[in-house]
Parts: sequence; C-alpha cells; structure tokens
Amino acid sequence: MNRGTARGLAAALALAALFGPARAQAPASRPAEVVLACDAVYLPARTNWVREVRFTLDERRIRGVAIDGVPVYTFTVYETVLLTSLDNERIQLDTATLTWRSDFRGQSTSEGRCERR
Repeated sequence: MNRGTARGLAAALALAALFGPARAQAPASRPAEVVLACDAVYLPARTNWVREVRFTLDERRIRGVAIDGVPVYTFTVYETVLLTSLDNERIQLDTATLTWRSDFRGQSTSEGRCERR
C-alpha cells in the first residue's frame, strides 16, 4: 500500500467510524456517504454559517466531497485531515476531531465543530 492510499484509508476509516459497524458498510452497488454539519464561525464579521459536507466513501478511500451541495474539484488527504478549496476558500476538515478551519484569501477565517447528520 503506498503512502497516499494509507493516508486516504485513515481518513476514510475515521469517517466510517462515525456510522458504527452496522452503517459503515454499504451495499456493493453504491458507496457509503457521511454527511457532516459544520458550524463555522467567520471572523472578523463574527457570523455563524452551518456548512454541509458530504463525503462519498468506498471501503478503501474517500471518493468524493461536496460542500453545501457543490462538488469540490479536488482534495488531498493527509492522515485524518482533508484539504480542499471552494470559491477561493481554503478548507481543512479534520475527520478525527470533527473540526473545520478555513481561510478566504486572508480576508476572513473560520473555525468550528462538526457533527454527523
């Protein structure tokens, strides 16, 4: 198993653990999905925005990510942290601690907690 596959597997396993053993397994015909609601606080405006993050998983890795219903173009997984961007917002999701962090071109930042829906 190469290093990239091992990292993707760690994040996928962290997300699958959210389901518990019965839900983590999806039928062979369709991949499993994990949906998180992340309550992000954006500064300096001090506004809250609940962001919906949808992960599509198979038994080995994360296959796709959508934020607020918009599929991201690309993402990178490092251990349990997923890195991506959407509309110039750089986003970090830690699947082990269920936390959200983002930066919008240095003009605004956000942090928040996530929970499974």
